[in-house]
Amino acid sequence: MQAKSFMDQDFLLSTNTAKKCYHEWAERLPVLDYHCHINPEDIALDRKFDTITQVWLGGDHYKWRQMRANGVAEEYITGRASDREKFQKWAETLPMAIGNPLYHWSHLELKRYFGYDGCLNGDTAEEVWNLCNQKLKEDSTSVRNLIRRCRVRLLCTTDDPSDDLKWHQAIAADPFCELKVLPTWRPDRAMNMEKPDFPKYMWWLGETAGMKIDSFEALKEALGKRMDYFQSMGCLAADHGLEYVPFAPASLQEVEQIFAKRLAEPEYLPDRTELDQFKTAFLLFCGQEYSRRGWVMQIHYGCKRNNNRRMYEKLGPDTGFDCIGGRGSTNALTDFMNCLEYRDTLPKTIIYSLNPNDDTAIGTVIGCFQNGAAGIPGKIQHGSAWWFNDNQRGMAAQMTNLANQGLLGNFIGMLTDSRSFVSYTRHEYFRRILCDLIGGWVEQGEYPEDWDMLERIIKGICYNNAVRFFGFPVPEET
Repeated sequence: MQAKSFMDQDFLLSTNTAKKCYHEWAERLPVLDYHCHINPEDIALDRKFDTITQVWLGGDHYKWRQMRANGVAEEYITGRASDREKFQKWAETLPMAIGNPLYHWSHLELKRYFGYDGCLNGDTAEEVWNLCNQKLKEDSTSVRNLIRRCRVRLLCTTDDPSDDLKWHQAIAADPFCELKVLPTWRPDRAMNMEKPDFPKYMWWLGETAGMKIDSFEALKEALGKRMDYFQSMGCLAADHGLEYVPFAPASLQEVEQIFAKRLAEPEYLPDRTELDQFKTAFLLFCGQEYSRRGWVMQIHYGCKRNNNRRMYEKLGPDTGFDCIGGRGSTNALTDFMNCLEYRDTLPKTIIYSLNPNDDTAIGTVIGCFQNGAAGIPGKIQHGSAWWFNDNQRGMAAQMTNLANQGLLGNFIGMLTDSRSFVSYTRHEYFRRILCDLIGGWVEQGEYPEDWDMLERIIKGICYNNAVRFFGFPVPEET
């Protein structure tokens, strides 16, 4: 039997129904990237990159992990080696990544952005280096044009409460930038009182809010002021990165005592119970505020970060030394959501666990809190396969679990969760996997060949559902 061509037009599409779903509907849809980590300054300035290494390897800890696994010295990863040398080491690593999504992502990016249809390896590195760098000199590969080429209509960055959002202001005021770029509220530093810089951050957040933060009540007031500012800049979503979801209710007096002691004694670190009590109170306050404002609450949990102490001290966070972790069980998550729901203050919520073993449990949890009275299909969402799971099997497994336990047709689909401006091909990757999954069910007789409904489902998951769920200021696709 002759092998299929490498990543041809029907890549990942194994049935005729899958091909129809993708090529007639999914392929043509614009992109919403409702959670990413790209720098709004680069969009505001319409940055142009000098080399493919800057585009691909700068800050990409996904690739860094694989290079280390291939025995590449740190000098060629995060060290002082030249861009050309770093690119060579990545090119030599990539062929070993058979079965890894990075192999597919990298070649999709080379095809879509640089017109390269070959395979990157150590021998072709020079050819690809020259081709990409020549393309990067063209205006068509400035940051905004890279985004346009994947038909991105709107993206949401990830922003600290103390951020002045000046680059968002610049983008919004630019008549030549049709792309909508919205901030996302990410208050982790205001909650993580176990971090050494927490007292200093409280001072800085207070300066930003124009007040002194000397109590938990004052912290809530400052956060409220900053939420008002974020909302004035178009913010519609918040995001929390948690190792695990805490739930340890405490009285306001107890929380105030924990907070006061942490500020008064900078060397003091609260114990686990105190941390959980403070974080529970913090998250409950935030959830209530999000509900009042109509924001979406995103909860990313299950990541154990900075596990390699020696490398953390050398390179800092987000450098490739995180893993699946956290506390097992969704009991605390359920209790947290129940507490908000009982007060009628549970906002629209997206739950992501880094541990795929939680997928079925999350499917059952979200079913407890869907609310038809709210008039929002899928008010509580099981978020897209995240980080270590955003690969072919991980995405299919997440969507299959969601389909088994809830309504896949109301799913809000894919996000990049990326720092790269060429990562929007991940939406193509997701859409191909989605269409293959649904196409398989149709051809196996598990769902009727109802083309009107299939079109509605595909367009919904890929684009329209997210427009409605977040209330984004962009049109739906008919």
